[in-house]
Amino acid sequence: MADAKVLPFGDDPRPRRGTGGAGGRRQHAKDAAGKRPSGRQGGPLAPVPEPGAPPDGREAAREPVGAEGAPPGQDSAEDSGQDSGRDGGNGWERRIASGLAFLRRRVTGDYPVDEFGYDEELTDQVLMSLIRPLYENYFRVEVKGIENIPSDGGALVVANHSGTLPLDGLMMQVAVHDNHPADRHLRLLAADLVFMLPVINELARKAGHTLACAEDAERLLRRGEVVGVMPEGFKGLGKPFGERYKLQRFGRGGFVSTALRAGVPIVPCSIVGAEEIYPMVGNARTLARLLGVPYFPLTPTFPWLGPLGMVPLPTKWTIQFGEPIATDGYPPEAAEDPMLMFNLTDQVREQIQHTLYKLLVQRRSVFF
Repeated sequence: MADAKVLPFGDDPRPRRGTGGAGGRRQHAKDAAGKRPSGRQGGPLAPVPEPGAPPDGREAAREPVGAEGAPPGQDSAEDSGQDSGRDGGNGWERRIASGLAFLRRRVTGDYPVDEFGYDEELTDQVLMSLIRPLYENYFRVEVKGIENIPSDGGALVVANHSGTLPLDGLMMQVAVHDNHPADRHLRLLAADLVFMLPVINELARKAGHTLACAEDAERLLRRGEVVGVMPEGFKGLGKPFGERYKLQRFGRGGFVSTALRAGVPIVPCSIVGAEEIYPMVGNARTLARLLGVPYFPLTPTFPWLGPLGMVPLPTKWTIQFGEPIATDGYPPEAAEDPMLMFNLTDQVREQIQHTLYKLLVQRRSVFF
């Protein structure tokens, strides 16, 4: 009797479904084509994978996908465009709704103003937006030392005044409004003439300006406001071009007395660039008396070119806020000491004048 052939466990000489005949040939053809063999001969067959499934037949973990097979967190280009279009539409809708609400409050009078007539909403949304192109694109104002204005509490900003028309005060107001890290607002003290003009009067009140008197200034400072004053007044505003950047007398030092009584710091401010916007080469005093104005300027373009002569020259401006001068260390009666007021007034004036000279030396050109 011939020796029995020993078969390994699990081997079977009989052809099985999927291992012999045509099925076996197909399986060998797949192996020859580079498919990974199952590694088990003669065992139960693994289920035939679906097209696109992993070769070992296991179901791949399905991750969430975006629209049309996009990776997670990324929508298809069409959906993304639709979303951004919707966002843009919502943005315009919000702007229109905000504008309509603003107009409704204007019409109904349902908006707050303080005791001086200051309308913060109108100033922020309308008046500053009207002045800002002149500030940013025309005069290209460069601001230095804005951090010297305190983040809270009252402060008195004292600046030089020039330019024939008081555009320097408006530019200083925008400089504080747009650049101070604590979003402070500058409340300017204006001359009586400002509040005698029909339209200018209302706009000045709405923008936060008030009459240049000690009582109003002290009330604002005690409320913690930043107040701006230009002690040269019309003497600085209407000085001839030949005396540009030479400070005029600072009055009797009333601003120092106000700061002492309120116990707030004095911040000197120097403005370069305003002197050249309307080079004043003459003053028609007779015409000024007839019109009831402090001076009637004669410039190279006005009144010779008519309204076109009122367009300011596009000079390059620099506004620098200096180191604050503290006043809270003085006793209450110091506000009545004329010698102390004179010394502090002279100190502020000299600091502004010195900074003006320094900025003029650093300036490359009047227009650039």
